[in-house]
Amino acid sequence: MNDCIFCKIIKGEIPSYKIYEDNKVYAFLDIACDAVGHTLVIPKKHCTNVLDCDRDYLDAVIEAVQKIAKHYVDDCGFDGVNILNASGASAQQSVFHLHFHIVPRKVGDGLNLWPLDGKQEMDLQSVANQLTLIK
Repeated sequence: MNDCIFCKIIKGEIPSYKIYEDNKVYAFLDIACDAVGHTLVIPKKHCTNVLDCDRDYLDAVIEAVQKIAKHYVDDCGFDGVNILNASGASAQQSVFHLHFHIVPRKVGDGLNLWPLDGKQEMDLQSVANQLTLIK
């Protein structure tokens, strides 16, 4: 896609701080500098999000996410990671090229990546009945 910022990064038209690359995946530091090591993992083939990504590329991206996350914890001194994805405008996706965020974490780092607060009233059985894949 010609106007996709992530496609331009993959092509080298926009510089990036590369963390990982293979034949299907590219991972680089998020320039927002909101957390040390905040990494974006993307497929080299353009797709919008998890809803339209073909299985081979989605599998490769998830495998790379795990590899990078394990590296951050096992080799780089982090205690854990948050792995985040937004698929669709209503889910607050801002760049419409599939990407996963890996945010390396340390105990006491002060980051709060779970902004949900409060409890919504709902009938969980009704919700499960609506959403189930089991028939």
